[in-house]
Amino acid sequence: MTDASHDSETLSEGQQVFTACAFIWHDFNGVKKVFLPKRADTKKFLPGVYELPGGHIEFGEDLKDGLAREIMEELGMHVDIGDVIDVFTYRNDIKKSHSIEVVYFAQFTDPIEQIHTNPEDHSAYGWFAENELHTAYSGEKGLDDAEAVIVQKAFKLLGA
Repeated sequence: MTDASHDSETLSEGQQVFTACAFIWHDFNGVKKVFLPKRADTKKFLPGVYELPGGHIEFGEDLKDGLAREIMEELGMHVDIGDVIDVFTYRNDIKKSHSIEVVYFAQFTDPIEQIHTNPEDHSAYGWFAENELHTAYSGEKGLDDAEAVIVQKAFKLLGA
């Protein structure tokens, strides 16, 4: 079995896993940007890749409560979670599972200067405008990735 300290690596062979993530946006002087943390290089699943923050929902846990918990654990921040943007699925070959991921609009309720990443989870983060997404979504996870497509959809829904 793999190291259980990384939930994305805990073996769940043949199971479906529910995850939730947040399109956390902020208006910087009229320019709407999305918050994307970069996965730690030590991760076995998608190391060094920018992603929407969030994670696995525990058995019996409400999706929004689980998302708020994940963001607090990984970033030390409170969030206001809004409407669902979209849902997508993917296979995690490390866990040997199939994930169903729900993407929500969200905004930090704590000042953004207080973001604190856990180095076991994320090595960096950035705020990206729609026209900057190509700098975050490149290589293994390009602009045609299901998550990136939803991020682009979210910007259009925001009217960015």
